[in-house]
Amino acid sequence: MSRLDSRFASLRGMGRKALIPFVTAGDPSLESTVPVMHALVEAGADVIELGVPFSDPMADGPTIQRSSERALARGAGLTWVLDAVRAFRGRDADTPVVLMGYLNPVEIRGAERFAREAAEAGVDGVLLVDLPPEEAPEFRDAFSGHGVDLILLASPTTTEARLATLLANARGYLYYVSFAGVTGASERLDTAVATDHLRRIRAGAAVPVVAGFGIRDAAGAAAMAVDADGVVVGSALVSALADATGAADAAACARSFLAPLRAALD
Repeated sequence: MSRLDSRFASLRGMGRKALIPFVTAGDPSLESTVPVMHALVEAGADVIELGVPFSDPMADGPTIQRSSERALARGAGLTWVLDAVRAFRGRDADTPVVLMGYLNPVEIRGAERFAREAAEAGVDGVLLVDLPPEEAPEFRDAFSGHGVDLILLASPTTTEARLATLLANARGYLYYVSFAGVTGASERLDTAVATDHLRRIRAGAAVPVVAGFGIRDAAGAAAMAVDADGVVVGSALVSALADATGAADAAACARSFLAPLRAALD
């Protein structure tokens, strides 16, 4: 059983919802990334989504766009990100790590090579925001051959035909984008509308369904978790970390941000 499957099975057995923080690798500093990951686990993270910095993050709002720019300027390329995961695994062999990013860096490496290197580093899943389901089989086959799940996305605008394809091929978990827009636009999150879609999708899903985009605080996390198997919080956490000075400060900031969300979900 994979780390993702094991973690969600454990949560289901305890009647708990998954808390999945997103942080951009290399921000607020290169040296803070691994300490922040450990701090998030200490504060109650069940899965960590680690953003792979990219020069044109089209699905992200300004907060994550700027964090990617800062991380790239520091040298946080894909090889460095995989090294960070490997370093994290030195102390944590259990917490699933999912890379979230864009297709271009994976295509440059090639699906097979990327999957092999990701698995060797300790990556459990990969979410490629701009990979259409119609083009996913090549990547899914390469990833699954190395025990890495290709995490798929659904949204309020997903058609019934495409949703059927997503549900048939989902591995690890299905990421439900709570509204049609970019990350961080919390003013666009209507939890009543989002949960209606969530109930329908979750009813037909063979894997856990987690909700993300626009969740900024404990109240929003608790509201979305009612009809989801977990929630993802990204932009608000990235923003909270942006002004941290040094690895210890960033780790402390991560703990203080995430703890109230864990308490709200529990």
